[in-house]
Order: sequence, then C-alpha cells, then structure tokens
Amino acid sequence: MEHFSKKVEIRWSDLDPNFHLRHSAYYDFGAYCRIAFLTESGITASYMTGQQIGPILFREECIFRKEIKFGDEITINLKLDKCTPNFSRWTMKHEIWKDEATFCAIITIDGAWLNTQLRKLTLPGEMIAAVFANAPKTGTFMIGDRNSR
Repeated sequence: MEHFSKKVEIRWSDLDPNFHLRHSAYYDFGAYCRIAFLTESGITASYMTGQQIGPILFREECIFRKEIKFGDEITINLKLDKCTPNFSRWTMKHEIWKDEATFCAIITIDGAWLNTQLRKLTLPGEMIAAVFANAPKTGTFMIGDRNSR
C-alpha cells in the first residue's frame, strides 16, 4: 500500500476558546486514522478481541505548524516510520494537511502490541505482521531494534 489517509471536516466542537482546532483534537484525528487503517485492513475490534491483542502507545507527540479553523477540511495520513523486524514495536507518523495544500501538523507515535488478557507486551500474529509489512512508509523508514535511530 502506497498511501492511506482520511478526510475530516472541522466541527464547532473541535475548537478551543481561540476559535481554532484544540490541541487534543489533533491526537483524536491521529487515533481515528490509525483505527480506520487497522479496520480497513481487516484488523477489526472483533478480530483483536478474538486474538486477545490490542495496540498501545508509549509516546504521542504533535508539532503544530499552521492554524486549522472551523469549516476547514483536513486530510490525515498514516505512514510507518520505524519498526522492529517482527512488528512488535513501531513508530508511525501522521501528517495533517488543510485543503490538500497546507501542511499543518505532524503527529509521531511509538506503539506496541499488548496481550489484553495477560496485560503484557506480545508479538503480533501473521495477519497483523502482513498488514504492517504492507503499510505506507515514510521516506526515512527503517527496520531495526527498538534502540536504534
């Protein structure tokens, strides 16, 4: 897969008292894009429940570049930036664009897979590994252990 993105129109409830997109909405849109990617790739909530596995985040960071306001249409994309060889840990980036032309923000997350019954980190199964192997990648994508880069 070369590209994955989702479009969102900014709602009144997404705004802060300064009438621009509140900071926590950026993180919500990143999560929406990630879950849509998983679901559309077959890694649905029922699949994860049946496999007793779920994604968890260790770090979530957003760098804000341009203001987003009520009524703007934004596009959020998903790109895998780094992962371990077995896809047990990974870094993803989401770029947020306004009106397809203005780069507004970038969200970087570090995540892993959790065994939801044991409450411990786990390896993903073959299906999840295949989805991540075929996920869109950044131009600086690398496979390595969690301490590299």
